[in-house]
Amino acid sequence: MGEEIKVLVVDDEERFRNTLGKLLATHGMAVTIAGGGEEALEILRNAPHDIVLLDVKMPGMSGQQTLLEIKKLDPDIEVIILTGHASVDIAAEMMTHGGSDYLLKPYPMDELLGIIHIAYDRRKTAKGQ
Repeated sequence: MGEEIKVLVVDDEERFRNTLGKLLATHGMAVTIAGGGEEALEILRNAPHDIVLLDVKMPGMSGQQTLLEIKKLDPDIEVIILTGHASVDIAAEMMTHGGSDYLLKPYPMDELLGIIHIAYDRRKTAKGQ
């Protein structure tokens, strides 16, 4: 099956992040969950991850702010924006600052898995693996 992909799910909706985390784990991924940007950054400082699934609208630190800080910690990490709030302006801004994909919830699980695997391959290539 290959290497275990380390995914961090960052979303303020507890039910969504727990459910998505469990689904990703059933597909062989090592999943960590965070309820907001500050928690996500603390996790990333202590344990490297390959992929971050990041919500945009969260209390406290926004998805945009979180993305900028994540990229300071690890410029090669793949950050997939997964949000329920469609905004062309926010999508463009987040892609400019290093987001790899911008997806609207709910997103089909089989397609999300494909996007995660593509992002993981990009990360491995960027790291020269």
